[in-house]
Amino acid sequence: MHDRRDIDLGGGALLIFLMVILAGNQVVIKLTNEGLQPVFAAGVRSLGAVAVIWGWMRLRGHRLDFSPGMLGPGVLIGLIFSVEFVALFLALDLTTVTRVSVIFYSMPVWMALTAHFVLPGERLTRTRLVGLTLAFAGVAWAIVDRSGLGGEASLAGDIAALIAALGWMGVSLLPRLTRLSQARFEMQMFWQVSVSTPVLLGASLFFGPLLRDLTVMTGWLMLFQIVVVVSGVFVVWFWLLSRYKTSQIAAFAFLSPVFGVILGWLWLGETVTLALIAQLVLVAAGIMLINRRS
Repeated sequence: MHDRRDIDLGGGALLIFLMVILAGNQVVIKLTNEGLQPVFAAGVRSLGAVAVIWGWMRLRGHRLDFSPGMLGPGVLIGLIFSVEFVALFLALDLTTVTRVSVIFYSMPVWMALTAHFVLPGERLTRTRLVGLTLAFAGVAWAIVDRSGLGGEASLAGDIAALIAALGWMGVSLLPRLTRLSQARFEMQMFWQVSVSTPVLLGASLFFGPLLRDLTVMTGWLMLFQIVVVVSGVFVVWFWLLSRYKTSQIAAFAFLSPVFGVILGWLWLGETVTLALIAQLVLVAAGIMLINRRS
């Protein structure tokens, strides 16, 4: 594996753009859940992404790579992806976008901690340890705090958001640790959506009726997730992971909880308390310290 470079201006600008889209996608998922059962919606999204990514690879003249050395890591990353999005879709069904944004986008904390042990050149310094402590405190506070939220907060939803964050960390690290690093970015994403499709659709049978209040808008929201988010943003994310240092890429995720809280408040009218703002500040400050260069 070649050495990853520090993030440059172009990479930083692209990451900011991706974080805005991902923050908006939290609102989109919550609205999609109004028409479809959450786990079923996640499965339908993966199914649609299989077709889009496969078509894109055919158009570019790239073949699907199912060689024996890729099979194990490919299935594993697909299973982790499945857990991540079962948890995320359920979290956004059970609790608010603002709370999920703070907890889910704590992923860089767990990424930096794990990368310290498994990735050369990405060790924790004292400054990064301080950042990790601040961000961890913000997440823990967010999970235990219910003040001023009434029925908007859900402990089960918060825990699901945390599981989703750990899943995101897993699918981001696995290509660095296995032969998936030799696969094209589209193929890495294809493994995730192709494995997760039967897993998610099968699991959805245990989460109640598949359809809720299905509308035309539900279809447009799902199309946005399939084409823009999974087939576009996620593929670009893996390209960035192959080019730049993992911990520095993950650090840009501090922007998404900020955007997510703002969008949850503006678009959905969710309650934003002073405590939530303080939790957001702790997480964002911690992530920035984790990314601070010596």
